[in-house]
Amino acid sequence: MDIRPVATKPFAGQKPGTSGLRKKVDVFQQPHYLANFVQSIVNSLPRDQRDCLVVGGDGRYFNAEATQIILQVLVGNGIKQVLVGAGGLLSTPAVSHLIRKSNANGGIVLSASHNPGGPGKDFGIKFNNASGSPAPEAVTQAIYQNTQS
Repeated sequence: MDIRPVATKPFAGQKPGTSGLRKKVDVFQQPHYLANFVQSIVNSLPRDQRDCLVVGGDGRYFNAEATQIILQVLVGNGIKQVLVGAGGLLSTPAVSHLIRKSNANGGIVLSASHNPGGPGKDFGIKFNNASGSPAPEAVTQAIYQNTQS
């Protein structure tokens, strides 16, 4: 496997809340947009908390492509184990359960909840911590700070 760094520039407005980062699919499909955000998540994790992450989403439009991008970033960062739902599919409660059951360091959830999905519609990504809960504000703030560099 060929792992190489990719030079990118920060994107403005990648500020997640408790519900994560929600934007139109077209925004997430910009080259490096999602990869930069995922890299910011990884950079916010202490080095001793990068052993295992869970990845899954609700199957909305762009879920499969997003899962592949996320896996590339995680593997490129040396995450030792990634648990992924079949076809990248895992509901938000399933991600939380799997984080706790597998003693993972956290998980990346792909969902914009009740917001409409599809081309030109909404997509979302959020980080859940080791308890399976949405990341607290201190973590989302650290992620946001990392998006700016």
